Amino acid sequence: MNGSVTRRGALLGGLCLCCLPRAGFSAESLSMDEVAPGVFVRRGPDAEATPENVDGIANIGFIVGRDGVLVTESGGSLTDGQWLRAEIAKRTDKPIRYVLLTHVHPDHVFGAAAFRGDNPIFVGHAALRGALDARGEFYRKRLAEILGEARAGEVVYPTLEVKDGAEIDLGGRTLRLTAHGSAHTTCDLSMLDTGSGLLFPADLLFVGRIPSLDGSLLGWFKEIERLQGMGAARAVPGHGPTSVAFAPAIADLTRYLSALRDETRKAVASGVPIETAVQTVALAEKDKWALFDTYNGRNVTQAYQELEWE
Repeated sequence: MNGSVTRRGALLGGLCLCCLPRAGFSAESLSMDEVAPGVFVRRGPDAEATPENVDGIANIGFIVGRDGVLVTESGGSLTDGQWLRAEIAKRTDKPIRYVLLTHVHPDHVFGAAAFRGDNPIFVGHAALRGALDARGEFYRKRLAEILGEARAGEVVYPTLEVKDGAEIDLGGRTLRLTAHGSAHTTCDLSMLDTGSGLLFPADLLFVGRIPSLDGSLLGWFKEIERLQGMGAARAVPGHGPTSVAFAPAIADLTRYLSALRDETRKAVASGVPIETAVQTVALAEKDKWALFDTYNGRNVTQAYQELEWE
């Protein structure tokens, strides 16, 4: 059994760099959409990390309140974070008071160092520190190999840890934070902007780009129910368009995760080895998601390890 677990762990060896791109994006695509009054989001491309895109592949942005600014995602590298910092300065001179670190993956946290000079509160899940201890330096080295040391960034830890829920007041604008159970990762943090009604589920919601499973498949279904219970009509996904109708988007995600769960369970029950399962599970979803070939096999490996012990 120990040898089996080690071998399967090796199949996951990328530690879900979900979040280190392959195709670049052009300068003209670097623009912010004002998806609601005072809410700005940049769409990241459906890609993996290159020197050209500086790991700027996640949807990043900021919210402006009466008294200050909250950064919803910091970017995927120091260079990406610096770009975002400059975009904020173009639109407001209000102080940057908070920077969300929504989970451990590098495309969502390695821009944080660009905001150190603003002395913000870095907000993260209570489990994020442990995840960064385990993976942060590995991620940093991988980014440095791809982008160069000067552009990669550094590991930034949360200074405010959310165990269950919390509220942030930007001045006439309250943001409700929720710390989720293991799902996409073990440290997912979502946010609801009560001013606009927009939900920011980070990578608990992928649109168009295949989801990456790095926490718990069964847990993800539970956290989807929690997100649905928040009553939001629209959301800013971690990857995909800058703003989407929440119900159909979460339905698409649920369909893929259901196929992953049901077909993996069938493979386990039938004694199909994991090496075969990664080639066969959820193939009907292939044409519905960008980067399917890059991530589906990893997702199956993670699901198989979880479901074989049900």
